[in-house]
Amino acid sequence: MAKHDIKDIGLAKKGKLRIEWAAQEMPVLRSITERFSKEKPLKGMKVVACLHVTTETASLMETLKAGGADIALCASNPLSTQDDVAASLVKHSGISVFSIKGEDTKTYYQHIKDALALKPQITMDDGADVVSTLHKDATHLLKGVIGGTEETTTGVIRLKAMAKDGALRYPIVAVNDAYTKHLFDNRYGTGQSTMDGIIRSTNRLIAGSVFVVAGYGWCGRGLAMRAKGMGARVIVTEVDPLKALEATMDGFELMPIREASRIGDIFCTATGDIKVISKNCFPLMKDGAIVCNTGHFNVEIDIESLAAMSKARRIIRDYVEEFTLRSGRRIYLLGEGRLINLAAAEGHPSAVMDMSFANQALCAEFMVKNAKKLEKKVYSVPEKIDNEIARLKLKAMALTIDTLTPEQKKYLQSWEMGT
Repeated sequence: MAKHDIKDIGLAKKGKLRIEWAAQEMPVLRSITERFSKEKPLKGMKVVACLHVTTETASLMETLKAGGADIALCASNPLSTQDDVAASLVKHSGISVFSIKGEDTKTYYQHIKDALALKPQITMDDGADVVSTLHKDATHLLKGVIGGTEETTTGVIRLKAMAKDGALRYPIVAVNDAYTKHLFDNRYGTGQSTMDGIIRSTNRLIAGSVFVVAGYGWCGRGLAMRAKGMGARVIVTEVDPLKALEATMDGFELMPIREASRIGDIFCTATGDIKVISKNCFPLMKDGAIVCNTGHFNVEIDIESLAAMSKARRIIRDYVEEFTLRSGRRIYLLGEGRLINLAAAEGHPSAVMDMSFANQALCAEFMVKNAKKLEKKVYSVPEKIDNEIARLKLKAMALTIDTLTPEQKKYLQSWEMGT
């Protein structure tokens, strides 16, 4: 059996069935798996993946293995692991997994180190924790790494900062920046799965509530769209004037976070930054206000300050912690401030992760073919890969589009013709 540290291998049967269910909605990844099985583009490659251990991730792992890779998987968030999936990957797929839902911070980083014992040639990150660990605590392994990929906005921000400072020691492809990733995964995946996590954990009615979305990037856009669709009065807070203007023209109210703090019923951060909901916000909130996060790390909410200004705290239901302020007002924190869509729900639906993980698989192949040509910086997903994934997705959905005629192609490539 593959090396592992998981909750219970006995959960493998349940996990296998759930993986099969999710895979039915992942036809693009399935077609890549079929090709990888024949061509073995990752043969001999050691891949360390630090991703949310979900049913969809399991399909990606099986695609990489079909391509010839040797894999070690660890979680990219302490609360995002689906323990039955981890068990199935170990027992039925022979993949090393180091991940337990609810693991503490020490165990989380130990699992990253356990995965790095594979001595990776390719890293696959969701938040850049493997890259960070390699550069800080395992520099002796860097010489063997040819490149990596990054799944999420927060990770790309961190990696671009490293590249700017000259600290990045190998090339990374920013999978998050592919159109077939962020336009769909971040918007439609985050929008639906975040609402799912909030509703599962609270069972509160969204219709008629005042729903505050902090940040109007692609994740914030998707969340605001879904909250509005469920009947909420949606308020957006922003620091970027262009995004703020867009939110206004999309029909949402716009105001500073402190102003919104006085009237919001449910708050959700989606920024990738620190202390977005700060200690100055909590005393202004209504009794019973609900606070959660759908950005990658739990730093978006100043939980430490919330705890310091509370006279009591308790777990009142699964994934809901009640903080009673000295004023007697209660604030409810969901999922320890971590990704609520994965902490309390199952993450993005497989149909949208199909495209995201197709990008991961094809970018791993791209890295193997091109690593020697690439500099130590962050690259966008090649347009050819993005377009191919979109083409495959349309084909799987039995949708067709028009093609340009020779005359139309010539017109677009010329400048002589006018009105």
